[in-house]
Amino acid sequence: MKKNTGLANADDAVLGAAKAVLDGTGKGGFFKRILPFLGPAFIASIAYVDPGNFATNIEAGSTFGYTLLWVIFASNLMAMLIQALSAKLGIVTGRNLAELCRERFHPVVVFIMWILMELVAMATDLAEFIGAALGFQLLFGIPLIVGGILTVFATFLILGLERYGFRPLEAVITGFLAVIAICYLAETLIDKPDWMAIGVNMIKPRFQGPRSVVLAAGILGATVMPHAIFLHSALTQGRVKVKEPGQIRKLLRFELVDVLVAMGAASFVNAAMLVMAASTFFSRGHVGVATIEEAHRTLEPLLGNASSWIFGLSLLASGLASSTVGTSAGQIIMQGFVKKSIPVWLRRGITVLPSMIVIMIGLDPTTTLVLSQVLLSFGLPFVIIPLVLFTSDRKLMGQFASKPLVTLAAGIVAAIIVALNLYLILQPLIQGVVA
Repeated sequence: MKKNTGLANADDAVLGAAKAVLDGTGKGGFFKRILPFLGPAFIASIAYVDPGNFATNIEAGSTFGYTLLWVIFASNLMAMLIQALSAKLGIVTGRNLAELCRERFHPVVVFIMWILMELVAMATDLAEFIGAALGFQLLFGIPLIVGGILTVFATFLILGLERYGFRPLEAVITGFLAVIAICYLAETLIDKPDWMAIGVNMIKPRFQGPRSVVLAAGILGATVMPHAIFLHSALTQGRVKVKEPGQIRKLLRFELVDVLVAMGAASFVNAAMLVMAASTFFSRGHVGVATIEEAHRTLEPLLGNASSWIFGLSLLASGLASSTVGTSAGQIIMQGFVKKSIPVWLRRGITVLPSMIVIMIGLDPTTTLVLSQVLLSFGLPFVIIPLVLFTSDRKLMGQFASKPLVTLAAGIVAAIIVALNLYLILQPLIQGVVA
């Protein structure tokens, strides 16, 4: 229940402005007209710049230079398409992806999907929680376990904003995204990268051995994230309620702008992470910087004290924001698949257990982050394939069903993900046979 405050009333003002724009009575320039529709994609986009991205991008840049930069941009193009389809599903049907899976699939399939998505949610939370704890440790020198406890409390405080409506939470999460983007803009200016090499590697697909393929799968898993797809469809399903086809079409166009702006910002941040690692570590002979702590330590003597602080701040902002978003996504997944929910504090406690165990037994945080992102890539086909099926179904979507070309593009994305996953499974087996 929302409290009757100025914060709660902000939702009403946003929804009123949105409906006025859709009715054709809204006034002002393009920015003023688009502003009420911005928000859902920015919350979903936090999943694309979580600490798992730090781990995979830093290792990829320090090990292979700018070589895998094209993977980041290809992954973000895939993300834009997938998130746009997810948003459209919620707007047109009024239901989220998890709810539609429950309605349309056999109960056994639904149960298996739910368990799988809960495991994926735990892998996601592992990256986010450990990343925030690392951020606290790197900035303030406190033990990792204390940073973990602070992360739990900070997440509860941020999630508490939901009682005031959707706009305050959207504003805070967007603020975190802005902090991360500004930090990496500063890092990019400090490290003076090779812009010519960046331009070439953005458009030149290539790998350098099996390890580069594993890291590419990790980048993909850290970029196109399962829980963000479920979350986005839920964020749009009832935010602005319209039934008239013309208004729905307008709303879809505005939501597409939201996706392009938010995912564009996430793409810039991801690219900047890899560029920083390539230009600072790889180009200066520090090849294979494979941990976040090592990256933070090495930045100071190479680029100065300010750079290491900027890095730590961006990691902390990323961890806190993505941990909050991940908890919300977990609630939506459970409610959608099994029509049940548990208190947020209990869900947070359950999903945080693997992360606390990792910290307490002393596993390397960065290795754990990279492996968690590879695990996420295994869950993606079970999310993307239903999304493609639903959004192309004319009985469900009516005139807003995806065009054949869009369905083909989304199908290719799913095929690429499945192929990468098969490679990850078969590559060790093949090596064993050859050996």
